[in-house]
Formats: sequence, C-alpha cells, structure tokens
Amino acid sequence: MWLSKKNEQPQQDVTSVLDSIASNGIELTIDELILYQNKTSLINLAARKNQQGQMSGNYLSRSKGRGMEFDEVRHYQSGDDIRAIDWRVTARTGKTHTKLFREEVERPVLVVTDLSHSMLFGSQLLFKSVQAAHLAALVTWHAKGRGDRIGGIVFNQHKHSELKPRSRKEGVLHYLHGLVATHQHTLDIENSKSTASLTNDDAQQQIYKAFEENCARLRKLARPGSLVYLITDGDHVNQESIRHLSHISRHCELVVCLISDPLEHNLPTSKQKMSVTVTDGQSRQQLLIGDPASSVKYHQQAQTYNQHKEAQLRKAGARILHYSACQTLEQQLTEGVASWER
Repeated sequence: MWLSKKNEQPQQDVTSVLDSIASNGIELTIDELILYQNKTSLINLAARKNQQGQMSGNYLSRSKGRGMEFDEVRHYQSGDDIRAIDWRVTARTGKTHTKLFREEVERPVLVVTDLSHSMLFGSQLLFKSVQAAHLAALVTWHAKGRGDRIGGIVFNQHKHSELKPRSRKEGVLHYLHGLVATHQHTLDIENSKSTASLTNDDAQQQIYKAFEENCARLRKLARPGSLVYLITDGDHVNQESIRHLSHISRHCELVVCLISDPLEHNLPTSKQKMSVTVTDGQSRQQLLIGDPASSVKYHQQAQTYNQHKEAQLRKAGARILHYSACQTLEQQLTEGVASWER
C-alpha cells in the first residue's frame, strides 16, 4: 500500500517497455487504453459455467433452439422445424434427423475497476492502478468484438462512476474515459494531500467503506446471466463486501482479477544488508533488505495474507485470476505468466 515510484530496474529497459505501451507507468491516458483494441486475441471471454439466470449471451446457453451456433443432430421428432432437417445424415442413415442449435442471447459484460489509494503503488514498471486500467481496457475491447454490451463501475475511495451497459464502440470509449477521469482524480487527491487530516486508520476505513459500497452498487447493476469482472488488489475485502459478491455469483459469472506488485510477495534481493524506509504517505516503516531471515519472514507473512484474501473471494464464488504490475499484460499473457484461462 506504499506510494512509490519505479526503481531498481535498468532505466533503458523500463523506458523501452513503457514506450511500447505508450505509458509512463504512473499517469493514465486514453491513447494507451485504445491500443488494446488490437490485442483482444490475448484473452477469451467464453463462459466457464452455466448461469442460473435465463440470459447467457453469446456464450451458448443450455437451451436448444434456432440460433447461430450448431449444437447436435438427433432423430426428428414431431413438432420439429422441417427447415432444420439434416438431409445428409437422413440420406446416410435412412432415418430423418434434425439439427439443433444453441441459442445466442446478448450478454452484458460488467467491468468494475478499483482505482483507490492502495492501487497507486508500483516498484518496477507500472502502478497497480495503471495495470488495472490496461486490463479493463483489454476486457472491454474484447467484449465489444464479441458484440456484447459493456458497462460497469469505476471507483476510488471518494467517488464512483456507474456506467450502464452500452453496445458498440461507444460503450467501450465511455468506460475508458471513466477510467482516465477517476485515475486522475485519485492522483490529484494524493498530490494535494487532501487526506492529510485523516489518521491512517480513518483513511483505511474510508477505502474499506468505498469498496463495500461499490460491491453493493454492482449487486444492483448486475442482471442475471451477466459476466462480471472485478479488477482490484483485494486489500479491502471485508465480510460485507463478500456478502454482496456472493449474491452476485449466484446468478452471474464473477471473475476477480487480482493485481499485485512483486514487493507484495517478496523483499528485493541485495548482497548487502541495508535498512530502507517505506511509507504510505502517512506512516513509516523500516524494512531490512539483504537479510535471509527477514526475507523468509516477510514472504511467509505476505503469503499468509494473500492466501486469506483469496480464500475469502473463493468463498464468494469468484474465479480468481492473477496479474502483476511488473510486466505488461501482453508479456504475461503470451508467456503464460498470468493465469488467464484460455
């Protein structure tokens, strides 16, 4: 949760990678999000489970009927549409067979992006908030290519933008502009020190409350059969937000994309022991780098925390995907580092 600038990587390598994605790693522009329009083949939004709701969208429902996607051939039954008779199979078997199709119904795709204070952290390449916005852009462009309606929520600890599902390119651009505006608002808050009057505990409670409230908003927005992506670092999940997410997962497919930074898993390596100061803008903490015992303890504590966070989200019925802020999405998805299921 520390506000930090990139460090410890060869500057030339970082610069070239950032140039390739038109980003500086800290701020967010509409241009860098539009670039993901040409990278939609990196992911697959096919449904992983059958929803209890009637709407299943372009993701092939269990119900049979006249649609665009062929399902199977079976013996002709009284009442079947004669236009669906498979004459080749009928001629080959000597018995009348008919084709069945899976219905295709438009499915809303809701993307909820957390751009709160804790997301303004990055130790190597990108702020987690920037990576979250890049992932949201990739998902929305892919959904647009499938003909889905795109909407969702973009929020930080002070404000939110609720975007009703819209079709075509306008729906994507509407969402992307919401990402840019909210991200800039979060940066402005940090730069203006407007939260300086709050204690660290008060600031944390404010973010927990915002996360909880936006999960409640999502619960009202998500219609049965929707595909829901929640992009966050998961640091502010509580029992009330889990309750809302559990309700959503009963009727929708819920995917939680957890964005993390390498420093949230392990301490940096160093040949020499050194004490470094880290800060979240209010409180300070000392870390000992280069000490094997300290590194092991740090990793164990981080692992315990992350496992608890994931257990809560799985309890809510979410499918969890992991992404790092230290590599571009394209690197992670093409090299198999990220856990996107194809």
